[in-house]
Amino acid sequence: MSAPEAAKRQGTTLAFAYVTTLFFAWGFATSLIDPLIAAVKRVFDLNNAEAFLTTFAWFIAYGLMSLPAAAVLGRLGYSRSIIGALVVMVAGCLIVPAATAADWYPGVLIALFVIASGVTLLQVAANPLVAELGSRKGASSRLNLSQAFNSLGTTVGPWLGSHVLLTGGVFAAGAVVTAATRTQSLRSIDMAFLGMGAFFAVVAFFIFTARKKINVAAPAATEAVSPLKALSSPWAIFGALAIFLYVGSEVAIGGMLTNFLESPDILNAPIETAGKMVALYWGGAMVGRFIGSWVLSRVSPGVVLACCTVAAATLCLLVSQIGGPTAAYAVLSIGLFNSIMFPTIFTLTLERSTAPTSATSGLLVFGIIGGALLPQVAARIADAAGALQPAFLVPMAGYVGLTVFAIACARTKAKAEVTTVASH
Repeated sequence: MSAPEAAKRQGTTLAFAYVTTLFFAWGFATSLIDPLIAAVKRVFDLNNAEAFLTTFAWFIAYGLMSLPAAAVLGRLGYSRSIIGALVVMVAGCLIVPAATAADWYPGVLIALFVIASGVTLLQVAANPLVAELGSRKGASSRLNLSQAFNSLGTTVGPWLGSHVLLTGGVFAAGAVVTAATRTQSLRSIDMAFLGMGAFFAVVAFFIFTARKKINVAAPAATEAVSPLKALSSPWAIFGALAIFLYVGSEVAIGGMLTNFLESPDILNAPIETAGKMVALYWGGAMVGRFIGSWVLSRVSPGVVLACCTVAAATLCLLVSQIGGPTAAYAVLSIGLFNSIMFPTIFTLTLERSTAPTSATSGLLVFGIIGGALLPQVAARIADAAGALQPAFLVPMAGYVGLTVFAIACARTKAKAEVTTVASH
């Protein structure tokens, strides 16, 4: 290998490492919502539906900002779009102290929407960029590695977030809610988001230093194709509905976990301990991705997806009917079965959709708004019932719907397979 080629490879590897930190960053930020729900519920004296507006503010950004994000990418290119997204995320983090200083919960929701808008642009830019930072043959391996770091972020987020958000103030042992304890807990929220903003700023700096390497390796950005064009394909619509159900179910469970595990009839654990245990839910998804990649290379994806959705639905039903440690361990294990769902639904849909790939992908990303809506349904059921257990029937219904999708995929050949059979 010549010196210029070696230098180019080293530069590409460095750029890939920088871009991979983005996957960790948005995974960490997204999973921080789980302990935040428990924090704002007690600090602002909210019911479940009001506390779950945090997930609504976060995931509604995917539906509202995915198309503008694609337009920004087409205009600015990859490195400038990524840096711009990180700047937006830092700005969102800075809104939080202003909102807590004013004791204004809607301000926290606005901050979450702003941060999630930046995350949306990161997702639009980073996935195709990782595929281009190296050889085409290794694209799948690189993307899986980056996704593993995303899972690492979702595992670390609840643990570290619970340590900061759910200790001291109103969460101290024997503490009562007073002006002083509320102020202390509000400052903990500030600390969590200012720390996250500082991390985003550092990542933006490193991306800025690597921008030339990224621009050399990056594909040419093109104008977005409207996901509305995917409405001509029943499979694209079916897949978007599946993404809606999956994300909504996963987020609803994650959002309920801290308060669920804390409940006297489940584990009766201190709220910080309960919040840190949520990391096991997201960690199961990380482990499941490694196991799933091996299984999917040997078993039909539709069959694997059906097995996982049936298992998740069964566990949700179990959790809704029983209590104690059994219910706790059952709900935490759902993360293991969630692991392969999103990428498998995505690829199964792309293989069967008759709409343009870019349009189908856009519609699938739009389906992520399920994370905004289904948790609200679950929260309202919990408020009406006065307990969290009945709310697990909502994700159970979501997984049942996903089972229907999986069976339909298993019974339907992909476009490539149909073409091959027809040619013979």
